[in-house]
Amino acid sequence: MNALTADAPAPRDRLGRPLRDLRVSVIETCNFRCPYCMPADSTPPDGTLGRAGRLDFDEIETAVRAFARLGVSKLRLTGGEPLLRKDLPDLVARLVRVPGITDLALTTNGALLAGQARALREAGLSRLTVSLDALDPALFRELTGGRGELADVLAGIAAAEAAGFESLKINCVVQRGVNQSQVLALAGHFRGTPHVLRFIEFMDVGNCNRWQAANVVPSRELHDTIAARWPLRPLREAYRGEVASRHAYADGAGEVGFVSSVSEPFCGDCHRARLSADGQLFTCLFAGRGLPLREAIAAGEDTVAERLREAWLARADRYSEQRAAGAGKGRRIEMYFIGG
Repeated sequence: MNALTADAPAPRDRLGRPLRDLRVSVIETCNFRCPYCMPADSTPPDGTLGRAGRLDFDEIETAVRAFARLGVSKLRLTGGEPLLRKDLPDLVARLVRVPGITDLALTTNGALLAGQARALREAGLSRLTVSLDALDPALFRELTGGRGELADVLAGIAAAEAAGFESLKINCVVQRGVNQSQVLALAGHFRGTPHVLRFIEFMDVGNCNRWQAANVVPSRELHDTIAARWPLRPLREAYRGEVASRHAYADGAGEVGFVSSVSEPFCGDCHRARLSADGQLFTCLFAGRGLPLREAIAAGEDTVAERLREAWLARADRYSEQRAAGAGKGRRIEMYFIGG
């Protein structure tokens, strides 16, 4: 096999989409048991892989270097809950030095962030996204499977601010009849701050979250709820393929976003790949299976780059559009295994 040269053209998939973003799951377990992601009654109590089953930092760095050679510039660390991974700042410090990576972010539930925010910032982490589905402490505890305390997450956000993360993204998955009542409370809490609150439609990721279309609150409905209280104006997308539609408060009190993968699928601009904690490539959030890369990673960066190029050239995933058209789908990988 010929090694992929650094000046080889970046691959595009069968729908003409380039590879630009990579999400790396560093661990497949979590300290929460949110029903829409990792419900306690249908998921393993302590993950599925164990330490030996997860890619080590050398393996992750090799894979990221190969992805960067194919055009990836934006990298996000996910889980499970990534802050459960021991010595995570050390991995961050390694990945920010990979040629071609210009943006390194992390998604967390925030419960452990207070103790790690400064180390992550000093290691070179660019951006943080915190998941927060309710501001009512009792409801928050319920939505985390009885494991989360709202005060810990708010303390994590405060610690991130103190560490120098000037603008966080705050993600809220909205479910009808579950936490829809929290929309205005969350919007009011983050208005007037530099943080961007994003409301995400409840998606049918995985198989265990009991998804039903009736539980989805469309982004248009959420937009209208907020705009009736605080008028909004649309903003241009910051880059092609941005998943959230952006809106500014008309009074200048900040920004809010809406992720509408159910009501307004955006597969046509998807340029994201996902690497699971055990080294499988997933080219769609709704994929049923991945491409094992661990042996290729052991063989070195060139081999990984070749495998990735072949896989991306063959990619034709567009599940959200197919769902909107009424097409069915079989078993899917769970969200906690590959991140959101």
